[in-house]
Amino acid sequence: MTEQTGILIVGAGPTGLTAAVALTRAGHDVTVVDAAAEGANTSRAAVVHARSLEVLRPLGVTEELVARGIKAGRFTVRDRDRILVAVPFGGLPTAFPYTLMLSQAETEAVLLRRFTDLGGRVLRPVRLTALTEDAAGITAEFAGYDPIRAQYVVGADGMHSTVRDRAGIGFGGGDYAESFVLADVRLRGGALPADEVVLYFATAGMVVVAPLPGGTHRIVATVDAAPERPDAAFVQALLDERGPRRTRAVVEDVVWSSRFRVHHRVADRYRNGRILLAGDAAHVHSPAGGQGMNTGIQDAVALADALHTALTTGDDAPLDAYAATRRPVAEQVVRLADRLTRLATVGPRVRPVRNLLLRAAGHVPAARRDLALRLSGLVFR
Repeated sequence: MTEQTGILIVGAGPTGLTAAVALTRAGHDVTVVDAAAEGANTSRAAVVHARSLEVLRPLGVTEELVARGIKAGRFTVRDRDRILVAVPFGGLPTAFPYTLMLSQAETEAVLLRRFTDLGGRVLRPVRLTALTEDAAGITAEFAGYDPIRAQYVVGADGMHSTVRDRAGIGFGGGDYAESFVLADVRLRGGALPADEVVLYFATAGMVVVAPLPGGTHRIVATVDAAPERPDAAFVQALLDERGPRRTRAVVEDVVWSSRFRVHHRVADRYRNGRILLAGDAAHVHSPAGGQGMNTGIQDAVALADALHTALTTGDDAPLDAYAATRRPVAEQVVRLADRLTRLATVGPRVRPVRNLLLRAAGHVPAARRDLALRLSGLVFR
């Protein structure tokens, strides 16, 4: 038996679920499959920027996300206790003048609930093995599951995308030499702001400290060689070397931690016939600036609009326009994340000069506003 659907979405992360909600609301038949047996239960991404909240609002999820998260009204770059650059979000031209701190698990849960409320469901665990396209549609085959016939397939299945691979789309780029530590911890002390994301620069390297709901903080740091699961002692050493000095921040407990390497890659194309890419399947980059999930969510809304127009008019030109518009956005995001990452990881001899230049730039209102617009995603309206 071969199932029939209008749009098959491969991947049930924030990108895939956003596209599914938008398309289902528009009256289209959508099927979502995911290779994992269950959704994410760790935080991974932890930032929802203003532009993402704007594009999600018509889908009926923004209010719940805002109610669940922490509004961070400012981003600062600090040399231990000294502020080098302060980037306020309060004056931005948006109904959401802040960075919303919320775990990816929570964001996915809200999107999934909205999708199921609209009558959708996610088929799990369903692993794609092949895609065969013809003039009338495309057939997807799976391991241990019946084939699905669709008009279009959306690849939202992450950096190691099977859809992208089966479509024969290249994924050029590279990676950084350093590894990154990611940890959600319970802290006390440190005089840490409850509504601010802080990027600490120090001779030993950088560390990001950001508040999350439930009294936890997200820690992100570059490390030459990190353990697979950093423990409290390891995270404490990072904060002691790089974080606030005047008042020590003490790690009481590690809720979750991981080590990862960062790639910077963009797909050669976003479309191959009836196959389209979005999210991490189309672009990956450093976590600096918290742009990954946000760019994927914005991809998903733009792609859903393009698919809706193509399906209702019979003209697939909007699909080419989606690819032509969103790929340059990804390239800009990759460049921004790359610049922030390279600033954060310069060698010890260059760091004093970097800090001096950053402090000078931090006194220029236009520079602060430009960075706020880029971080919030509003520059990509």
